[in-house]
Amino acid sequence: MGNSLKTIVAFVPFNKCQKYLLEDLEEMPADKMVDLSGRQMRRLPVHICSFRELVKLYLSDNNLNHLPPELEQLQNLQILALDFNNFKALPLVVCTLKQLCILYLGNNKLCSLPLELRLLQNLKTLWIESNCLQYLPEVVCELSLLKTLHAGSNALRTLPAQLQCLQELRTIWLSGNLLSEFPPVLLDMPFLEVIDVDRNSIRFFPSLAHLPGLKLVIYDHNPCRNAPKVAKGVRRVGRWSEESPEPRKRSGAVIEITLDEKPLLPPAAKIEPE
Repeated sequence: MGNSLKTIVAFVPFNKCQKYLLEDLEEMPADKMVDLSGRQMRRLPVHICSFRELVKLYLSDNNLNHLPPELEQLQNLQILALDFNNFKALPLVVCTLKQLCILYLGNNKLCSLPLELRLLQNLKTLWIESNCLQYLPEVVCELSLLKTLHAGSNALRTLPAQLQCLQELRTIWLSGNLLSEFPPVLLDMPFLEVIDVDRNSIRFFPSLAHLPGLKLVIYDHNPCRNAPKVAKGVRRVGRWSEESPEPRKRSGAVIEITLDEKPLLPPAAKIEPE
C-alpha cells in the first residue's frame, strides 16, 4: 500500500477504511505481535485492544498523539513502541501496562514524563531519545529494574543524584545533550558497563578507573583536554583513546590529536526482552 493512500485512509474513521488500513487484521496473530509501524495512523483502532494476549505492539512512525483508554486491556504487553510519533505527553494509559519490559518513546515531543511511570516496575529498557527533555525526570530513578536508558539528543544539562539508586542499570546513552561536565552521579555507579556522552560540551573528564563494571566509554566530539582514565581492558572511543597517544605538552602548550574514527552508536534495531 502506498504511503499517500495510507495517509488518506488514516483520516477516514469509517470501519471499512480502517479495515483496509489494517489489511484485514481482525484476529490476534499466532506470534502475539502486532506491527502497525509506518501506517500514517492518527488513531489506534480500538479493536486492537481486544487482543488481550498481545505481547508486542509496534506503533512506530505514525501520527499518533493520544491512545484510547481501552489500551489498558493489554495487560500481557511486554514491548510497546511509540517512537516517531507526535506525543507531547505520555498517555497515562501506558502506565497501566505493568508487564512492560521495553518502552520506546524516542522522536516525539515530550518535555516530561508522568509520575505514574513509576508503576512500570518491570521496565528494563527505556528509550526517550530525541525529545524535548531539559532534565531527566526523577521518576525514571524509581524504575528499579531498568538496565538500559537511552536519553540522547535532548537538552539535558545534568543528571539527578537519585540515578545511582538504579543498581540494575548497565547502559546509559547521553549523546547529543548539553552536558558541560561529566555527570558526577555516574562516578558513584560502579555497576555501569557502557557510558556514552558523545557530542556534549564536556571540557574535562574525571578518572573512571574505579568503575569495576565499565567496558566501554564513548566521549568523542567533546571540547575536552584529556581522555578519561579507565581500568585495563576498558575500551574508550574518543580523542587520545587506545588508537592514539595522549596529547604531549611542549612549553606549556597542549598539542591536540583528532581522530577521524566514527564513534560507536547505540543499536538501531529494537531489542527483545531477556
